[in-house]
Amino acid sequence: MIHREGKPFIIAPLIASGLSFLLGKSKLTLGFLGLSLFNAYFFRNPKREPLFHPELVISPADGKIVLCQVEERPDWYDGPLYRIGIFMRLWDVHLNRSPITGKVLKVIYSKGEKLPVFKEKAFERNEKIFYLLEREDGVPFWVVQIAGYIARRVKNFVLPGDNVVAGDLIGIIKFGSRVELFFPYEKAEIFIKEGQRVFAGETILAKVPLNPTF
Repeated sequence: MIHREGKPFIIAPLIASGLSFLLGKSKLTLGFLGLSLFNAYFFRNPKREPLFHPELVISPADGKIVLCQVEERPDWYDGPLYRIGIFMRLWDVHLNRSPITGKVLKVIYSKGEKLPVFKEKAFERNEKIFYLLEREDGVPFWVVQIAGYIARRVKNFVLPGDNVVAGDLIGIIKFGSRVELFFPYEKAEIFIKEGQRVFAGETILAKVPLNPTF
C-alpha cells in the first residue's frame, strides 16, 4: 500500500516519463520511471500488527536505535526521562506511529536548519514537530520528528484533542531522518539497546506500569 502523501512524488515523474517516451528520450524515460518507482517504495505503508497492551511502549519509527539514555528536561517534566533516538535510513519506512494509546495534547511545529541528524545539535536546531501524548493514567510521552540534511519536510497527521491507539499513524518525515521518544524514567523497563533495528507499530521498546508513582 502507498500512503497518499507519496502520490505527487510518484505521479509527477511518471507523467514526465510518459512525455519523455513520446519525445523519444529513452534515457530520460527510464530515469523518470526509476524515480517514480523509488518514490513508490519510499512512501510505502506496510500493514503493521501492534500488540495492544496499555503498559507497553511501541516504536514510533522504523530504523536503528542510535541513542538510549536518561536525561533531565525540567521545562518538560519534573523528573528524569528516558530518551530513545531512532535513525531512519533513506530506504526505511518513514511513516511514524503513536507509541501508546492515549490523547494528543500538543502538536508543535518548529522551523529550523537541515543539519545532519547524527549531530546532537540537530535536535535543537533542525526543523521538527513535537507531539505531546498522554496515556489514560496521565503519563506523558513526547515524540519528536526531526528533519535532516536529506529529509526536507516533516508533516503531522494528528491534532491536539485527537485520540490515538498505539500504532496509529501520526506523521511522516519525507526523505529521511530521525525520531526521538521521551517518557518518564522511574519504574520503566527498557527492552531495546543501541544498535538494534526496530519497526514502527510493532517493536516493543519499553514497559511503563499503569498508574505509577513518579
